[in-house]
Amino acid sequence: QCCQNVSVLYTLSVYDCVIQLEKEKCMERMAMDDHSSEPELVCQWMWDNLTCWQPAKIGQVIWMPCPELFEVMNEENDEFGKVSRNCTEDGWSEMFPHYVDVCLFNENGTSPVSDMYYVTVKALYTVGYSTSLVSLTTAMVILCRFRKLHCTRNFIHMNLFVSFILRAFSVFIKDGILYAEEESNHCFIHTVECKAVMVFFHYCVLSNYFWLFIEGLYLFTLLVETFFPEKRYFYWYTIIGWGTPTICVAVWAVLRAHFDNIGCWDINDNAAIWWVIKGPVLASIMINFILFIGIIIILVQKLQSPDIGGNESSIYLRLARSTLLLIPLFGIHYTVFAFTPEDISKRERLVFELGLGSFQGFVVAVLYCFLNGEVQSEIKRKWRSWTVNRYFAVDIKHRHPSLASSGVNGGTQLSILSKSSSQIRMSSLQAETPAT
Repeated sequence: QCCQNVSVLYTLSVYDCVIQLEKEKCMERMAMDDHSSEPELVCQWMWDNLTCWQPAKIGQVIWMPCPELFEVMNEENDEFGKVSRNCTEDGWSEMFPHYVDVCLFNENGTSPVSDMYYVTVKALYTVGYSTSLVSLTTAMVILCRFRKLHCTRNFIHMNLFVSFILRAFSVFIKDGILYAEEESNHCFIHTVECKAVMVFFHYCVLSNYFWLFIEGLYLFTLLVETFFPEKRYFYWYTIIGWGTPTICVAVWAVLRAHFDNIGCWDINDNAAIWWVIKGPVLASIMINFILFIGIIIILVQKLQSPDIGGNESSIYLRLARSTLLLIPLFGIHYTVFAFTPEDISKRERLVFELGLGSFQGFVVAVLYCFLNGEVQSEIKRKWRSWTVNRYFAVDIKHRHPSLASSGVNGGTQLSILSKSSSQIRMSSLQAETPAT
């Protein structure tokens, strides 16, 4: 079963797992059947890799509904046909009609569904998370490197960047553990390492949602409150952003270990246990959407203030730009499928939330680091400083080679030159300033 938002990643593997689970059920029925050795039952139990056929007598026709796999693949089709086999003296006959004719449908209801769609989605989110990982790591280096960028707002951005980085890493680790092989052995992995990977994956995803929520809460509080003790609030933000996911995932892991300890914990059939993680995710999305609406209302009021100035078109242009900038920061795009039933539009959900959502970290890094005016100014200032220092160091070395052997180093020479140039500029400014 594919659960919304967080569990959307599992759709790519659930098909194989459905087949394996159906096969195990068939094997159990075969082992428990005491009538399979009766002479009149010429056709014995048979598993054809999709359907479990029960024993039958000669001339008997067995009708079976389409396998559960096709119900998962074609969630938009409410009715499925049936397939049949005839028991003959030579055993089971060929199936009629074939699975392709009655079980596989596209939008027109005639053609089979191609697995290439899911391979394409997997390739898309792999590229997306890789791009986000590189850009976010670069943004983190920039924000950590320059001290003038160290403030509460950027510290919150940095924690959000870290949550995106961890989310990308967890996706790659999970794919490497579960889907390294083309076979379906991952459906029945019971190792502690595999379960630990799933716990880490859920923690990273949940932390990412909570830091998106904190970004919205911080901006809303900044606009509403006149006196805003940022340092004290940041302490609580850190506890909420990293602590709450820890509690939720720990409770989920304990419940899974005691009541639903099946496989690698990558399929969530127990809805009650899954709500321990799904509930906080939906709550963060809903609250962030409310904060987003509140911030837009505040921005409208501020932009319409006579102190701002400007015509009506410029006001709406600034409002539209502010809204577009807030959407990736708040994760508002998650609300598109957040409260729709999980068995509706699975394909669209995969592309939107998994494919396009994997680029969210890249968009956030670009908007709130690379295109940030404060960051650009600091980089330019450092670049000019490095260029000037390098120029003076080379110039002094060529003009005064004797100084290189003296006790005066390059740093002292530059400080003397800087003081001298500052005194010259001050004297010129005093000379140009009229006496009062």
